[in-house]
Amino acid sequence: MLYGVLSRVVPPVARAVWRPVVEGLEHVPETGPVILASNHLSFVDSVVIPIVVPRRVVFLAKSDYFTGTGVKGALSRAWFEGLGMLPVDRDDAAAALASLDTALEVLARGEAFGIYPEGTRSRDGRLYRGRTGVAHLALTAGCPVVPVGLQGTADIQPVGARVPRLARVTVRFGEPIHPGAAYEGMAAGRARRLLTDDVMDAIAALSGQERAGAYNDRPADG
Repeated sequence: MLYGVLSRVVPPVARAVWRPVVEGLEHVPETGPVILASNHLSFVDSVVIPIVVPRRVVFLAKSDYFTGTGVKGALSRAWFEGLGMLPVDRDDAAAALASLDTALEVLARGEAFGIYPEGTRSRDGRLYRGRTGVAHLALTAGCPVVPVGLQGTADIQPVGARVPRLARVTVRFGEPIHPGAAYEGMAAGRARRLLTDDVMDAIAALSGQERAGAYNDRPADG
């Protein structure tokens, strides 16, 4: 019920304030399971994508946002639940693996699932190598991956900033990548790696970012 309320109020208000430039939205299927795989520049990425996509997009969010106490904790929990986000403990390896099962449950219900193959946001603006969880989900669920390229979200809420700013944002959706014949007959590990690399190539073309050529590790301070 809370998601239904926020989904009617937040997107039009946010679009009026930030006026995002949206390209290729026709590539996002209106129904059925789909993975939206995006570059990751800012905390607000998980808000920007849902406000421009005309269907619910489920993202995973760190569990700290759901466990606060008092009025502030309740408001935080209501906000993230209302946006359709699900909690995950990023510091627990078992929980991180279980999050893939959670994602598969979302896809099995025919919903859209949002993921950042880089694993964590880029602090230098470059696009890092993709981790193969996105391909595992696509190959297991048999659903397409729509690559997403974000520009400008780091200007809305730079790392360390607590209050969002006004900035021009561009969201580009690419043609779906289907886990079909191109990846059949391969060893599972190779298929996941190839599909992930294809997704990252598409994201790079959409975002225009320089490629880092390495994995992006989460800093010690989180």
